[in-house]
Amino acid sequence: MRKLALGFLCIILWSACKFNSADKKALPIYGNRKVVSKMVEGRAVPDTVYNTVPDFKTVNQYGDSISNKSLNGNIYIADFFFTTCPSICPIMHRNMLNVYNEFKSTGGIKIISYTIDPKHDSVAVMKKYADKLGVTGNTWWFLQGKKDSIYKLSQNYLVRKPKEDAKELFIHDGSFLIVDKQKRVRGAYDGTDPKQVEQMIADVKELQQEPDQVGTK
Repeated sequence: MRKLALGFLCIILWSACKFNSADKKALPIYGNRKVVSKMVEGRAVPDTVYNTVPDFKTVNQYGDSISNKSLNGNIYIADFFFTTCPSICPIMHRNMLNVYNEFKSTGGIKIISYTIDPKHDSVAVMKKYADKLGVTGNTWWFLQGKKDSIYKLSQNYLVRKPKEDAKELFIHDGSFLIVDKQKRVRGAYDGTDPKQVEQMIADVKELQQEPDQVGTK
């Protein structure tokens, strides 16, 4: 009888674990999507194609060429900034330092910050900016590219397109965006809000456990 009760308890515990695993919600996939047909074993089956971040060409604070392919096999967090920003950028990047410190030793996670003022933000200027923040190594890249290309690219991240006002000050979105290994936007957070940044860190860790992200290159 005791063995029977023990076996029944094990079944209940297994069922609870299975339920909790299935009940766990994955992070949403942001942006437009469309259903297309693809051939699988000679049969046409529906497949969903999601909005993805396209290829881009930039250089980082070390003068290295960085493209979308440089991020293959990584989950990454993206934002837009400029080094002379007098308002939200310093707050955003103080908060991003917490993200950097959380993941800099784990591997598989990158942070990329696109400058929207490439005329001023040269490689040397970005390196000085990174040094001032205490950022070293290759976990966090500050990226400079052609202005028009970066502005257009922002729309693929589903944020407001940067612009200049009458005083030639740059206006941009303060969001931090999580992008998965398939280049899909999986989360958007207010980079000036420490609580949202804490949530983002937790969501990145959740994303790392998704089957599509484990071992994907």
